Amino acid sequence: MSDYLSFLLGIVPLAVLIFMILKMKSAVHHAVLVSLIITVALAIFHWNNTLQFASVSVLYGAVKGLWPIIIVILAAIYSYNLMLKTGGMEVLKDVLAGISDDKRVQVLLISWCFGGFLEAVAGYGTAVAIPIGILIALGFDPFKAAVASLVANTVPTAFGAVGIPVSILAQNTGLDVLVLSKTIIIQLGLFNILLPFVIVAIAGGGIKAIKGVGFITLMCGISTLIPQYIVAANLGAELPAFAGSLVSLIVVIFLAKRMKTGHDKSKQPTKHSAKELLVASSIYLFTFIFILACSPLFPTIQTAVGTIATKIPFVLSDTQTEYQTIAWLSTPGVLIILASFVGGTIQGASLSTLFSVLVKTTIQLKNSIIAIMAIVAMATVMDFSGMIGSIAETLVNFTGAGFIFIAPVIGALGTFVTGSDTNSNVLFGKLQTSAAAKLHVDPFILAAANTSGATGGKMISPQSIAIAVSATKMDGQSSAIMRETLKYCIAYIIILGAKIGIIYHLMN
Repeated sequence: MSDYLSFLLGIVPLAVLIFMILKMKSAVHHAVLVSLIITVALAIFHWNNTLQFASVSVLYGAVKGLWPIIIVILAAIYSYNLMLKTGGMEVLKDVLAGISDDKRVQVLLISWCFGGFLEAVAGYGTAVAIPIGILIALGFDPFKAAVASLVANTVPTAFGAVGIPVSILAQNTGLDVLVLSKTIIIQLGLFNILLPFVIVAIAGGGIKAIKGVGFITLMCGISTLIPQYIVAANLGAELPAFAGSLVSLIVVIFLAKRMKTGHDKSKQPTKHSAKELLVASSIYLFTFIFILACSPLFPTIQTAVGTIATKIPFVLSDTQTEYQTIAWLSTPGVLIILASFVGGTIQGASLSTLFSVLVKTTIQLKNSIIAIMAIVAMATVMDFSGMIGSIAETLVNFTGAGFIFIAPVIGALGTFVTGSDTNSNVLFGKLQTSAAAKLHVDPFILAAANTSGATGGKMISPQSIAIAVSATKMDGQSSAIMRETLKYCIAYIIILGAKIGIIYHLMN
C-alpha cells in the first residue's frame, strides 16, 4: 500500500503541471513554479528529506537549467534574431524559394531540409514558424503548410538547438553521449525515410501526390539519415541534425535542378549571388566550424577549451555534495554566441546592434528561462528525493516487460506537456534508466526511447500548435490543426513503440 501511495504522491506534481497547462491554460512558467513548490513539499514531508537537502537540490537544478540548457537556447534564438536584423534570413528564404516550382519539392526543401536546419541551430519554434511563413508566401494552403511543418518538426528535434536534448539526457543519466546518440538515430531511422513521403502527401492532398517525386523524396530521407548516423556515432549530440539537414538540402537541390518543371515567371524570387549567400549564411557557417573544432574530432582543442571552467559545489548534506561544472568556452551556447558575433559583423551589424539584439532576445525569453530553470530544479528534486525511483518501481511492477513498449509514450507525454524535448528528457530521463535497471534492460534503449518518443509528442504540443496558428494567422483553428496532427502522432508513437519492443525482444 505504501508503494502505491508513494507512486500516487510522486505523480502529483506532474498531474498538477498537466492540469494547469492544458485545463487552466496557465503559462508554462507559472505551472512549473507551482509544481516545483509541491515537489519540494512532498520531498520534505513524505520522502523525509531535510529542508537543506531540498532547497540546495532546487538551487543545483536551477543552475543546471541555466548552464548549459538556457545558454544554448538563448544563443540559438539570438543567432536567428540577428539574422532577421541583418537581412541574412531573407536571403536564405529567397534562395530556397527559387529552386523549384513543384510544391512537393518545395515542401521537402522548406519544411524538411530547411526546417531541420533551423531546428538544428535554433529550435524553439523557429523550425515551425519560418517554414510555414515561406510556404504560405509560395502559395500553399495555410492549413496544409501548418500540418506539414508540424509533422516535419519531429525527428530533427531529438538533436535540436545544437543537440541540447541529448546532451542533457546523457548528463542527467550518466550515459555515454556517443552511444546514446547512435541509439536514438537507430530508433528514429525509419521515420527519417517515412516522414518525407508523409509531408509530400500532406502538401499534395494524398498518397497519389508522391507519383513523380518518389525518388527525390526517398533520397531526401536517406541523405538525412546517413550523415546523422555517422556524425552521432563519432562526434556525439551537437551536430547530427546539422549534418543531416545540410546534406539533404544539398541532395534535394541537386535533384530538383534536374527535374523538368516549368518556371512561373510571375513568382520569381529575388536572385542572389554566391557571395551574398555566403555572407547571409556566415553565422551558421561559423557555428558549424566552432562546434566542430571543439568536438572529439579535434581532441587537443577540445581539451584546451574544456579547461576553461569553474566547478561549483552544492552541499546537500554532510555526506552528499554535488558539483556543477560551468564550461565558459566549450559549451555550444557560448560557441554560437561567438559565431553570431563574427558572422553578424560580416553581415554588417555594428557592435551596438550585436549587444542590443542579445539584450532583446534575453528579455524575449525571460518566461522560458524561468520555466526551464524551474523544471530542471523540479526534476532534480524528484530524482534526489527518491520520487522518481518510487514512480519507476511501481510502473515496472505494474507493466513488467511491457514497459519497453510504452517507454516512448512517456517521452511523448513530456513534450506534449512542456513543449520541449529537453524538458521531457529532464523530467523523465532518470525515470527511464531507473525502470531499465529494475527490468535488467540496457539503459541506453529506454533513455533513447524517451527522446525518440518526445519527438513524436512535439507535433501536438500546445506550444507548437500555438506557433503554427500564429504563423498561419488562422486564429481559432488550433483544435482543427491538433486533430489533424494527432492521427500522425498516434501512428508515429505506435510504430516507434512496436519497433523498440520488437528489436529488444529479438535481441533477447
